[in-house]
Amino acid sequence: GKEVVIANAIIAILTIGGQQLFSFFTFSCPCHVGQNLIYGLAFLGVPALILLIVGYALNNQTWRLVTGKRSHFEKATSSNRLLKCKLVCFVLCSITGRALVAPVTWLAVTLINGSYYVCAVSEYVPVYYYGADPNVTASERSRILATFPCSQLVPPELTRARDEVILLLRYQSQVAGWLLIAVVVITVFLSYCLASCFSPLSFLHFRYWSSYVHNEQELFDEATEQHSRLYAMQHVRKFFGFVPGSENVKEIRIPSLREWQAISGLAFLKRVDEEHYDYSLLHDWALKERANGKYLRTDEDP
Repeated sequence: GKEVVIANAIIAILTIGGQQLFSFFTFSCPCHVGQNLIYGLAFLGVPALILLIVGYALNNQTWRLVTGKRSHFEKATSSNRLLKCKLVCFVLCSITGRALVAPVTWLAVTLINGSYYVCAVSEYVPVYYYGADPNVTASERSRILATFPCSQLVPPELTRARDEVILLLRYQSQVAGWLLIAVVVITVFLSYCLASCFSPLSFLHFRYWSSYVHNEQELFDEATEQHSRLYAMQHVRKFFGFVPGSENVKEIRIPSLREWQAISGLAFLKRVDEEHYDYSLLHDWALKERANGKYLRTDEDP
């Protein structure tokens, strides 16, 4: 839908901006044999991996799969189990597609920029691109080539060779970046085409279904907010003796020390029976204890 496209575009733009700032303030090639490759690949791959993990973590569908009950698959028939497996695979592909937006954007932008690639592979340029004395040893040649990303470390007689190497590596990096973009665009286009071909819904029916799912989720979120607020309000009123926000409060309840201790501290979600849970210590107290104790009228002098 349009919202997904807009969200992906925003993620891509933020990733591009973050990559530019990241490169400007933090990237500085060590220009040392054996360290360039590790440093360049770390800056190229580690942020992409982090963005991929964050993309998975921020997708609600991921947590729907993680919190799904295994018993649902065990009790289903073989045909239903196959259908559910297909659904899981489809959702995983959808989640992965959304999660890949930021890391692919990072990789594409960094490859087109070329700085990371130049730093990583400069010392591995073939010898015929090195226009100097052929009697130089391999280790010395690698050491000199490793300094090429840092122009201030290159001897004046090797400036031309350095420029040729940098141009070659930037060419390779930018071609790889554009190829990555082309592969991703073609893959996404073909995926949407295949999904549309195998969809049981017509074009307008699919638009209606998308609109229904969106509206249902919005209404469900609104109802969840209101329901949880009203439910929590009952427990708070039982503990304090009045409803928060009430203008005419005639009396308040004074909780005892034991009650304060009962609702304080840390607690996990507590299972009460096969169908219900206690969401908090206050929830647990409100369901178990009677609201007896001391009350104080607010319209009387203390």
